[in-house]
Amino acid sequence: MSPEQRREQLIDAALQVILERGYAGISIEAIARAAGITRPVVYDHFPNLNRLLRAVIEREERISLEQLAHVVPEDPGDLEAGGLLAGGVARFLAAVTTRPATWRLILLPLEGTPPIVREHVEVGRVQVLERIERHVQWAVERTEFPGELDVELTARGIRDFCEQAGRMFLTDPERYPAERYERFAQDFLALLTRA
Repeated sequence: MSPEQRREQLIDAALQVILERGYAGISIEAIARAAGITRPVVYDHFPNLNRLLRAVIEREERISLEQLAHVVPEDPGDLEAGGLLAGGVARFLAAVTTRPATWRLILLPLEGTPPIVREHVEVGRVQVLERIERHVQWAVERTEFPGELDVELTARGIRDFCEQAGRMFLTDPERYPAERYERFAQDFLALLTRA
């Protein structure tokens, strides 16, 4: 295994341990066991547990932000507002489907989640909220949404709806499949644009 492949393997193992045992159950020994290697191999790549945990956080944050850039693009282009926002729900749930471990860390924080993880998650939430708010403002300016619409609260409502959809999808995908949320978002936005 190349050094980069081994690093990724160790980050994957640490993520697995976190999801199975929580932050209280993570240790170099647990990570080594999960990766099927010895502790010295872990120390060859990470000087200590904190550095390994930081690598997990940084990787999962990078992946989630890359996915969210696709979910809520910087430029809405030629799309109509309803399609952009309802499609965003579908794209978000597709992201959750492809990386459930990443989104479990973000949407279903475990007991004992370190402050640094909470801080990283909150920074991402703020970035996404700002993008959604720009999209809602854009829709209002195009008169696709009512002019008196509270842009900030609408953006917060959309973000919170998507986060809750992700949580429900992760915990009960049979009852709350992605298609159900996408249909609901389309119906809701259709009502909003008729107002």
